[in-house]
Amino acid sequence: MFAIIQAVGWPIWPLILASVIAVALIIERSVSLRRASIVPSGLLGNVLDELRGNGVSPAMIERVGGHSPLGRVLAAGLRNVNSPREMMKESIEETGRAVAHELERFLTTLGTIAAISPLMGLLGTIIGMIDIFASQGVSGANPAQLAQGISIALYTTGLGLIIAIPAMIFWRHFRALVDGFVIDMEQQAVKLVEVAHGERRV
Repeated sequence: MFAIIQAVGWPIWPLILASVIAVALIIERSVSLRRASIVPSGLLGNVLDELRGNGVSPAMIERVGGHSPLGRVLAAGLRNVNSPREMMKESIEETGRAVAHELERFLTTLGTIAAISPLMGLLGTIIGMIDIFASQGVSGANPAQLAQGISIALYTTGLGLIIAIPAMIFWRHFRALVDGFVIDMEQQAVKLVEVAHGERRV
């Protein structure tokens, strides 16, 4: 690997940096975007049971709000449980937008890496082609410079695609996960509103 880096030279360093950042973001998002930690099962049922049994208390709201992103959304509704239905829904929607924004953290960066990695590889290809043409002198081709140009052109193109393909796959995967979590939280929040205002029992 070190020999490849030496052969290619500086055009490979931006790609290596992009690959390190992409791997770090993929690992971080894989750990953070787990269903059990975002939309834990049973939380809404526990909240509804406590709401029916003991009503809403500041301690309950604080406990639910610190539980998970879904808990933050439900806690926003619980703070306004005695308000009109529309006000309760509005507070849930505001918190939901903030939670969704946090769930999408770093996804823009990962998507950007997926988009620009082939372009950085193409830049390396162009630099390699320039070296290839520069190796053609009046006395013939310079073999060392020709080999250098070919190395830059091929390695940077390949590395750019190697980075971009998995980055794009994971970016789309994480976006689909976040969209699913948001829909799930919306459905559970609507259920809380309807139960709190006596429009449904369970």
